[in-house]
Amino acid sequence: MRFALSVILLQLISLPLCPAQNGAFYINGNGNGNGEHYNSVKLHIETQKDRLFAFRGENVTLTCHYRYEPAVNMTRKVRVKWSKLNMDFSKESDVIVAIGLRHRSFGEFRGRVYLQQNEEGEASLVITDVRLEDYGKYKCEVIDGLEDESSIVELELRGVVFPYQPHHGRYQLNFHDAKQACEEQDAMIASFEQLFQAWEDGLDWCNAGWLMDGSVQYPITLPRGPCGGKGNSAGVRTYGQRHKNLHRYDVFCFASTLKGKLYFLRHPMKFNFDEAVKACRDDGGEIAKVGQLYAAWKFLKFDRCEAGWVADGSVRYPIAFPRPKCGPSEPGVRSFGFPRRENGKFGVYCFTMS
Repeated sequence: MRFALSVILLQLISLPLCPAQNGAFYINGNGNGNGEHYNSVKLHIETQKDRLFAFRGENVTLTCHYRYEPAVNMTRKVRVKWSKLNMDFSKESDVIVAIGLRHRSFGEFRGRVYLQQNEEGEASLVITDVRLEDYGKYKCEVIDGLEDESSIVELELRGVVFPYQPHHGRYQLNFHDAKQACEEQDAMIASFEQLFQAWEDGLDWCNAGWLMDGSVQYPITLPRGPCGGKGNSAGVRTYGQRHKNLHRYDVFCFASTLKGKLYFLRHPMKFNFDEAVKACRDDGGEIAKVGQLYAAWKFLKFDRCEAGWVADGSVRYPIAFPRPKCGPSEPGVRSFGFPRRENGKFGVYCFTMS
C-alpha cells in the first residue's frame, strides 16, 4: 500500500501545473474534457449591458456570446446554463441547460425557451410568449472544463403600475394576500423599480402599499400634510421592510399589455354585479379584471366615460382623454369603489381572447 501511494504521488508531481483563472494552480493531466490541455486560454462572456424591454406576449432574445483569448480554432464541448435570479440574488431557478444540441428547459419555462446559436460562440436565450412573471434578472453561464464564466441580463416589462385595495377597505392585506390580489386581477405585485418609474411618470398615491421585495412604499409627486408633510420633497416614501404575515397595507400591482379585447357592454336597464357577469359570459367573454382595464387604458388609449362593473366587484371607468363631466383633469382609471353587488346598476367591462 505504501509503495502504491508513493507511485501515485510521483506521477502527480511529474504533471505540470498551470494557473487557473482564480489565481490558483491546477494539474494539467487530462485537459479540459475537450481532448486538449489548457494553455493559458481564458474564457470571456459578453451580454448586453442595458436593460432589455419587452411587452407581455412578445418573443424576446437575451443575448449572450462567449469567446476565448487567445482564440481556439477547434469546436469545444461547453455547457451553457441560463438561470433566473430572485430579488436579492440569494437563489436562482434553472431556465435551460444545454450541451451541444442536447438541452432541457425547466418549470414555467418548459417549452417556451430555446437557445439561439446562429454563430460561433453564441448562447442567447429566446423566451417566447413573455409572461408577467418573466420580469427580472437572468444569468448566462458557460462552463468549459475548469473555466466557468457568467454574466447578467435584465429583462424589464413595459406596463402600468396601479394601487389596489380590496372591497373590505384600506390596509387589509398582508404580503401574501397582496401578491394574490394582484394575480387575481391579471397583474403581478410591482417591484420598486416599476413603482419608481411610475412615480417619475406622475403617479401620486398617499396610501402605502406592498412591493415585490417585501417593502412598503408610496409615491408622492405633490407633497402635502397627510402624506409625509409639506416640508418633505417629492419622491417614493418608504416604511422599509415589513413583516410579511403580520403587517397589513394596500398593494401596488403591475399590469402589461393585453392579448385579447376589452370592451364596454351596456343595457338600457343596466346590471347588478351577477347580471353583469352573466352578460359578459352570454356575449362570449368574461367580466374584465382590473389589470386588464388598466392595460387597455394605458396601451390602447381605451376611453369610456361610463361606469362599469369589473371582476373584483368594483365599478370603474377609463379616461385617456380628460374632458368635462368625466372626472379630474388628468388621464386615469376612475373608481366608484365597491357598491352593493345586489343593488348597484351599471354597465360592465368585458374581456374576450377572440
